[in-house]
Amino acid sequence: MKSISSRQHPLVKAFRALAADSDPKGARLLLDGVHQVRDAIAAGVALDTIAVAASRLSDDSEEGRVAREAERFGTKVVSVTAAALSAVSPVRSPSGIVAIATREPVTAAAVCGIDNGFVVAAVDVQDPGNVGSLIRAAEAGGASGVLVCGASANPFSWKALRGSMGSALRFPVVHGLSAHDALGCAKRFGARTVAAVPACGKNPDDIDWTGRVVLMLGGEGGGLDASTIAHCEERVTIPMAAPVESLNVAVAGGILVYAARRQRT
Repeated sequence: MKSISSRQHPLVKAFRALAADSDPKGARLLLDGVHQVRDAIAAGVALDTIAVAASRLSDDSEEGRVAREAERFGTKVVSVTAAALSAVSPVRSPSGIVAIATREPVTAAAVCGIDNGFVVAAVDVQDPGNVGSLIRAAEAGGASGVLVCGASANPFSWKALRGSMGSALRFPVVHGLSAHDALGCAKRFGARTVAAVPACGKNPDDIDWTGRVVLMLGGEGGGLDASTIAHCEERVTIPMAAPVESLNVAVAGGILVYAARRQRT
């Protein structure tokens, strides 16, 4: 196993570049921590390179076991010093193992074209933690996939991947669309579109969530713009007790996903 100590090593620079500028299509992913690496292995995501702290290889640590297991299946594994690891890891307190993974990007047509599919479209959700949490809620609630649109955070950034707790590794997620693209894809496949709005929409349990449906969710603060709402066939509003006027987008998304699940299961 090769050992790296220099922060200027080309491999260290490759990790740092991916942390600074995440792949918008999600073809290359930066995974930090043993749980993310294990999730990737379980999901069948290919691991290109693993960097593991030298100190974790000297004892029977979980990081060491995962790294050796991946190496047996052909993954390039390097041992790194504490100084090199602090450069490789995107977090302040490195977990001991970081990996670069590769995945096959999914298309919007593949997601919208799923028979009887229920798709969540996140528009201008700018916080990566919210994007990750929304993807996690969508997978947990039995949705078919997520379209991440507009000025939303990259769902394949290390922060969003951490928020999704492995869901983005297993679940169909598409990034780089506009809200118009998402609406057009829904129309092409005959899916009904439902806009989440803060007021004057139907109660979630009064919406027909069966068949092909695309749920449009707006970002923090502004929500969906008027044009997007106008192009949706239905509007849904989550009832809230006064004086609360809004919910975190990931919480709202989870409520609506499970409202749909009650009809779809």
